Amino acid sequence: MHSWTAVAGPTEAATAVGRDLVSRWSEPHRHYHGLRHLRAVLAAIDMLADEARTPDDVRLAAWFHDAVYDGRPGDDEHASAALAERHLSTLALARPRIDEVVRLVLVTIDHDPAPTDANGAVLCDADLSVLAGTPEEYREYTDAVRRDYSHVADPDFRAGRAAVVDRLLGRDRLFHTAAGHARWEEAARRNLGAELTRLCSPHPPT
Repeated sequence: MHSWTAVAGPTEAATAVGRDLVSRWSEPHRHYHGLRHLRAVLAAIDMLADEARTPDDVRLAAWFHDAVYDGRPGDDEHASAALAERHLSTLALARPRIDEVVRLVLVTIDHDPAPTDANGAVLCDADLSVLAGTPEEYREYTDAVRRDYSHVADPDFRAGRAAVVDRLLGRDRLFHTAAGHARWEEAARRNLGAELTRLCSPHPPT
């Protein structure tokens, strides 16, 4: 897994940004969207890096993609993109790279990159790779997501989550890279299907 210093540099400014990001990812209200998730996404990016156009920009975007997390889909990504803009502007990065990182963070709103968006495909596939865990790992993931959304009433959460899962299952491909599709597609669809069945059951198992 690539460290923050490996992609942002060892400067004092980069170190300060890295400390802020680790602090954000360590917030106590995060159950799924925490440091463990960040590490998993970065590790998955390493697996898919050959398919990215500029892998280090994808890694920077991973560090920022859930840096702001209040359990408000869409708003969180926009706030995270704005944070990336502010923080990266203090570092010695070229403007096109900053713009690319900001763009990639916003792509994670719907995880549906354009067919020609190689960087977006790698980031989205890495972010969704959790869907392909073992049934036990997947249940741990969904339980943690539920805790992240503890502010949402159970009927509303179940309806919203079912809509998300159903929308994912309706896609021709969950994973856009060749390696991600081959490695994760089948298991992810199996896990999502089982979750949708639970969500739609009138008496869901505890």
